[in-house]
Amino acid sequence: MNVLLIGSGGREHALAWKIANSSLLDALYVAPGNPGTLRHGRAAEVDPADHKALRAFLIEKRIRIVVVGPEGPLVDGLHDRIADDPKLEGITVIGPKAQGARLEGSKDFAKEFMFRHSIPTAAHRTFAKGQLQDALEHLDRVSAPYVVKADGLAAGKGVIITNDKKEAAKALRDMLQQGKFGEAGERVVIEQHLKGIECSAFLITDGESFKMLPAAKDYKRIGNGDAGPNTGGMGAVSPVHFADKDFMQKVHDRIAAPTIRGLRKDGIPYQGFIFIGLMNVGGEPYVIEYNVRLGDPEAEAILPRLKSDLLDLFEGVATGTLSERHIDVDDRTAVSVVLASEGYPGEYAKGKEISGLENVTDAYVFQAGTTLRNGKLVTNGGRVMAVTGMGKDLESAMASAYRAVERIAYTGKYHRDDIGADLRKQPAQRPAAVSR
Repeated sequence: MNVLLIGSGGREHALAWKIANSSLLDALYVAPGNPGTLRHGRAAEVDPADHKALRAFLIEKRIRIVVVGPEGPLVDGLHDRIADDPKLEGITVIGPKAQGARLEGSKDFAKEFMFRHSIPTAAHRTFAKGQLQDALEHLDRVSAPYVVKADGLAAGKGVIITNDKKEAAKALRDMLQQGKFGEAGERVVIEQHLKGIECSAFLITDGESFKMLPAAKDYKRIGNGDAGPNTGGMGAVSPVHFADKDFMQKVHDRIAAPTIRGLRKDGIPYQGFIFIGLMNVGGEPYVIEYNVRLGDPEAEAILPRLKSDLLDLFEGVATGTLSERHIDVDDRTAVSVVLASEGYPGEYAKGKEISGLENVTDAYVFQAGTTLRNGKLVTNGGRVMAVTGMGKDLESAMASAYRAVERIAYTGKYHRDDIGADLRKQPAQRPAAVSR
């Protein structure tokens, strides 16, 4: 079958690599892709937001499956436009329609969905533009830490967690009064804080049945020891020992299954991935958030562990036979380390020549912020690439990843040195608790 993959980051490179390994694939196109995805498929000269051009491309290339990597096109209704076009009948989109994408596109919608279907999550109140005073008064009734979230998509910058009530109040004013984050901040969620250990669960569904994928833990802050500002993610590990069999069974029974049942009950068709951000609170799972796609950099850790044919799973989604497909997972550990540009997540330089990729032979390199200039690979983003090492245990996977990291060079290369270090099994040592 012919496949179009939409996106250009490390997640999409990992998806392209995994799709290209399928015996079911005839041709893979990536829009817009990056130099890494070009190793596995062809660049698609089409703007997915231009429906007329997209329709022509899908028909000309006889595309059977469209895989949407990032959340933006889904929230904007890409799936709906394809499904509503009679000329594109028979094309399956991996990713929900706009109604289902509201699980990520609106935090208030997601919270109400969870409460409606008895899915464990933190208590919350939502305030709209014009309700600033009500929101400020609500702050007086709750205790620190304060969790303030922009309702819509804010490029990962719309969540403020603070012990300072004045800072929380400023965040409310910035969003509801000053228009920070634009439309995304016109509604604000104030949420009960949860203290525990954070991890992520993933599933794929055809709307009726679902299959659980490997779980992972990501590292959001820029500095070692989880210091400094949040980023898009500086690394990931899969599996993690605190998300053990018993914990994941609770996730399956109390969260994943009720989520799929809830979507059906609410009449929301859903085909694709669901990323469930979790907090392990004393062994009990609570949902922090839903995402309607794979995570990045979690995808770069979980896809190398997925031994099943990904296109076979997509075929199961397309035909409503996902329940008949099998998920086979590699028992080894994957550690993914993100290489960034100096200055990220603030200002950073681009165009720095990258060398050494040819020396990486025992790890995976998934490109993200890269481009070709005069035939040479150069940096073109804040997160440049993710390097994933595999091993029989955490220590060997970390060693594999960091060996490969040292073989790659460019001016301003930055990475965390401690991805996975907090998960080492030592007596009386546990991963640091975090609040959300």
